[in-house]
Amino acid sequence: MTPSADPVEPTADPTRRPRPAVVFTDVLSDDGTRLRAWSNDPDDERGAPTVLLCNGLGTNAFAWPALLDPDCGVRVISWNHRGIGGSARPLDPERVDIGAFVEDALSVMDHYGVDRAVTVGWSIGVNTMFELAVRHPERVAGLFAVAGVPGDTFATMLGPLRLPRAAARAATVGFSHAVRLSGRVLSPIARRLPIGPRTVGVLSHSGFMLPVADVDLTAAAIREFLQVPLDWYFHVALRTSEHPRVRLSQVQVPAVFVAGRWDLMAGARHMAQAAERVGDGTYVELPGTHFVQMEQPEQVHALLLDFLRRVG
Repeated sequence: MTPSADPVEPTADPTRRPRPAVVFTDVLSDDGTRLRAWSNDPDDERGAPTVLLCNGLGTNAFAWPALLDPDCGVRVISWNHRGIGGSARPLDPERVDIGAFVEDALSVMDHYGVDRAVTVGWSIGVNTMFELAVRHPERVAGLFAVAGVPGDTFATMLGPLRLPRAAARAATVGFSHAVRLSGRVLSPIARRLPIGPRTVGVLSHSGFMLPVADVDLTAAAIREFLQVPLDWYFHVALRTSEHPRVRLSQVQVPAVFVAGRWDLMAGARHMAQAAERVGDGTYVELPGTHFVQMEQPEQVHALLLDFLRRVG
């Protein structure tokens, strides 16, 4: 496979100040699905500790400003989800569940020659990395969970509203079904939305997101996300909603849970409960939302570096 280096992802605005390069390459998963993998140091030239990033569903490298800093002290390997960001859709459209994502994670690790690594997960990526730790414990050295819970994710959404799990799950799954059905109509509209500092400013005062550290980078992340066909995105989301709660008693490595206090997508109290059920679990709550690594990148990154030192 031929790697390609891009300072920014394809749909980013080239007039903005240049960003550190991430290098993209194609990787085949076990079922033959072509994945768009990426790394900030594909050949491990810097000798920094490697982390496998299991990203949020449909998101991109722009969502991790601290990891795009050339001096971040971390080698990142990751990939874009099936049918998103240059990754192909699988021949079987139902193969977009957490089990398939675990296979993809292993394929990415094998491609970059990584036998074992600390995994970083955000949102639905937390499901992926915990499932990976249970199925393949020899490949996982530690778990750094940001704004996500290990399974039954949709039942923990709308956490600040204190809804019962069943009610939260019914509301969020129902919403996903509705948007999936109308996605082909809504997607062309979403792609044309003007996303810039003003839009980010509105979102940052909506309660859904707080003010972010890098407005330009956040705008790029949103623009890239809006290129994803909404019908496909919510099809994938509904498949991941079927992932049950992981049996945390089987997790044998250290885990850190970093929660945003006002997160509507992964309830902080559910993350705290998960941390208590892990043998070596630590819970950290920051004043933030589901996008806490964009709102407080330095704090989240400092926690990650401390965790990497701890697990060696």
